[in-house]
This record gives sequence, C-alpha cells and structure tokens, in this order.
Amino acid sequence: MKKAIEFWGVYYPVILAFLSFLYSVTLWFTGNKLEGIFVGIWVPSILSASIALRQRRSDHSNQKNINDGN
Repeated sequence: MKKAIEFWGVYYPVILAFLSFLYSVTLWFTGNKLEGIFVGIWVPSILSASIALRQRRSDHSNQKNINDGN
C-alpha cells in the first residue's frame, strides 16, 4: 500500500494528463471535435502546473534548509 501511495505521489500529473488525453481523443472521435480540442489543451496545462508546483516545493525546501543551517 505504501508503494502505491508513493507511486501516486510521484506520477499523478502524468496519470492525470494521460487520462485527459484519452478523454480528448474519445471526444474527438465521437464527433465532439471542439470539446476534444478544449480537453486536449488540458494535457500541457496539467504537466506545466505540476512542474511549476514541484519546482516551487523544491525551492521552498531548499530555502528552509539554508535558513536552518545559519
């Protein structure tokens, strides 16, 4: 169970982006082309947001470690 939680904690943005991609493709091929394009835009948005959040967390923890060392 612990490994599953760790896996989800690391890969949740990729999983969510992939699900969004599948949903987009499904919408496209069922005739909802505009909706498919709209949902397809979510993929880079999800991945970009996850990168920004991960960088922010990393910067915050590095700054905390620097301040604790002084």
